[in-house]
Amino acid sequence: MRASKLFVTFLCILWYGQASSQGDSVIYSLQQCVDAAIANNSDVMQRYFQMQVTSVDHNQAVGNLVPTVTGNVGHTFSQGRNIDPFSNAYVNNNITSANYRLSSEVTIFNGFRLLHSLKRASLSYDASKMEWQQAKDVTTLSVMLAYLQVLNNEELLAQAEKQYVVSSKQVERMNVMNNEGAVSPSQLYDLKGQLATDNISVTSARNALNASKLSLAQLMNVPYNKNMKLIPVNPAEFSMQYSATVDNIYDVALTELAQIKAVDLRKQSAAQAVKANRGSLWPTLSLNGGVSDNYSSLAADANAQKIKYFDQIKNNYGTYFGFNVYIPILNNFYARNQLKLSKNEFKRAEFAQKTTLTQIKQSIEENYFNMTAALETYKAAVEQVSAFTESFHAAEVRFNEGAATSVDYMIAKNNVDRANVNLITARYNYLFRIKILDYYQGKLLW
Repeated sequence: MRASKLFVTFLCILWYGQASSQGDSVIYSLQQCVDAAIANNSDVMQRYFQMQVTSVDHNQAVGNLVPTVTGNVGHTFSQGRNIDPFSNAYVNNNITSANYRLSSEVTIFNGFRLLHSLKRASLSYDASKMEWQQAKDVTTLSVMLAYLQVLNNEELLAQAEKQYVVSSKQVERMNVMNNEGAVSPSQLYDLKGQLATDNISVTSARNALNASKLSLAQLMNVPYNKNMKLIPVNPAEFSMQYSATVDNIYDVALTELAQIKAVDLRKQSAAQAVKANRGSLWPTLSLNGGVSDNYSSLAADANAQKIKYFDQIKNNYGTYFGFNVYIPILNNFYARNQLKLSKNEFKRAEFAQKTTLTQIKQSIEENYFNMTAALETYKAAVEQVSAFTESFHAAEVRFNEGAATSVDYMIAKNNVDRANVNLITARYNYLFRIKILDYYQGKLLW
């Protein structure tokens, strides 16, 4: 199976990130992160093993349609009073006898139970493959969102460090001016307080980044390395105008999403199980036949001459064939109870399918709403950054010229700092939302 070979390939991948020490910088691409997570995820592996079970079940269902063939070879050494297999009479002698038999049986009709069982097993196998794919898709999406979260926190840390550098330069400048008596000490302390606040922001951003790296490493099931580096994503590659509608996304999900395919196949498999169990109520007609041969050390002709082994094999050769009809009359209601259970399982599978479709439609609607809200927030954040950047530049010029107080400067600086943080958060929040919607359309990696 191609899918199995791919999975084994995943399991054989050696991730150099696992072997790296905490002091080494390890660079991961998104594809590497996804491959590692899929290869190491327990739910993915459980689904894979379940798929192998259903594969064997399917193979057995195919084998049940093939005639059975059995062979029997028996050699007996008898002493004392025994029945001579040649004359069928009692003799008091040592006897060496042999019996050879080859028989075969094939089911001709049993209410089409074997055919429906084969269809059930085939659909169940296909469903398990889709469930395996669903586990891989969910893992992929989780890794993607964790990956984006790390990138988001990296940008937030860079922004916090940039804010700290700006405040640090102002403190250095203000220290010189304070030593010269050009400014009041209160302005210096105001800026030192701002610098301490920015330092706290840097620490918080760094902790958030390390926490997001830990979450990603846990999804990949590799040792945590705080020096992990990720290949960045260019936000410009993502359209800021999502063209698909809720109905478009749902229609694509009906044909592309592994989860929907799986529940539909489970329902079809359950329907075939009902038909198979209904077939158990019908009589079973089978054809059987075979060949047999035997040998006896006491076999002799009319002249009391021993008949040779191969002459006996040639003379005793026989064939037979016949029909068997098995009629279920009373079997402790087993067949009827199995039929009731399979009907109940079909209803459960039908309900699971309807519930899944409803939940997916609701989830698409919710995430689409969140996506549009995130997009509006992002657009507003762009305008906010533009406005507060101009305001801060003007405040900075006035403050450096002594025309504005430190309070005016810090207000303008905090406004632009918050605006930049809001812009980064809004951009990645939008990316999160569109990737979730892409997941429902079978478009995961970019």
